[in-house]
Amino acid sequence: MTGKRPDIAAAGRVVVKVGSSSLTSDDGAIDDRRIAELVAVLVGRVRAGGQAVLVSSGAIASGLTPLGLSRRPRDLATQQAAASVGQGLLMARYSAAFAAQGVQAGQILLTADDLMRRAHYRNAQRTLSRLLELGILPVVNENDTVATDEIRFGDNDRLAALVAHVIRAGALILLSDVDGLYDADPRQPGARRIGRVESRADLAGVSLGRAREGTGGMITKVDAAMIATEAGIPTVVALADRATAALAGDPVGTYFAAHDRRPTTRQLWLAHAAATRGRLMLDNGAVRAVLAGHASLLPAGITGAEGAFDAGDPVDLCDADGHVVARGLVNYDVAEIPALMGRSTRSLAAELGPEYEREVVHRDDLVILARAARQPGRRPARRASQS
Repeated sequence: MTGKRPDIAAAGRVVVKVGSSSLTSDDGAIDDRRIAELVAVLVGRVRAGGQAVLVSSGAIASGLTPLGLSRRPRDLATQQAAASVGQGLLMARYSAAFAAQGVQAGQILLTADDLMRRAHYRNAQRTLSRLLELGILPVVNENDTVATDEIRFGDNDRLAALVAHVIRAGALILLSDVDGLYDADPRQPGARRIGRVESRADLAGVSLGRAREGTGGMITKVDAAMIATEAGIPTVVALADRATAALAGDPVGTYFAAHDRRPTTRQLWLAHAAATRGRLMLDNGAVRAVLAGHASLLPAGITGAEGAFDAGDPVDLCDADGHVVARGLVNYDVAEIPALMGRSTRSLAAELGPEYEREVVHRDDLVILARAARQPGRRPARRASQS
């Protein structure tokens, strides 16, 4: 078939994300029929010999009616209260729907902190992998009951992309209430669906809108697709009603092609999941060396330091204008940096000892972010959760 996507169809392990708008009826309540239809699609994939992880929003939406709320609350405390009530109700619905199909589901609740700290990240990786080995279908959501603004993923699209990376998925499917990415508002006459995206450069001039419900939108789906494809994971954004076709590799929605060059696990973790603890300011020569020469960061090229980081923490590397150009694991505490700035490693070793003849950030512990940092029109991560 023309336009068939064999990499999606053949993926042995897939992550499927569904948002609130695809699970709720017009009155905002969770629709059991939609849950049953989605579960049937996932079970079909499992019975065909594959493995699936579901990243599902809907906890807050599930808690609205029991709390007597007519709409999604805006304040964090009430969102957390609704999630506390709704998460159990949502999971009970999923468990019953999967059990009716003869499949056991398991719940995984994550905060961004669980993927921002490398030890937690590895633990989440082991837990998800073991569940899949045991034949359990994991249902993942952000733990809204304890997550604060500072440790939120911002939306479950990004969470799904990171989960896909954590479990080394072969494909990521982002289900939406819009049938893909359009070159303009899809409600406008003449708007055309974009069938394939090779890189972010293909999106120049494309206006990205918002979804009907929840807090995500097409902007978050595109950002999630960029994270996944950078990890070598092809991604499809499609209408929730076309989930079966999307998983079969049919040409529905928008397909984001995977990059040929896959970063290491540490590089992707640094780029998209690590919580930075501070900033190092670089002179122009150091910026060129890091970006063009893929060199380690030496103390001679540092002009300033900000934050409260210790040796081993992730830090942002910034140019003279404050733009983040790279991120890496620093080898010194912030208190040590001022005495090192502008000096050669040889002179430092001669004065302070051989342990100071080392890089501030080694190139193996560094990832370049200059392209992402300089993209025109790129929005900062949203802080509200889509559940």
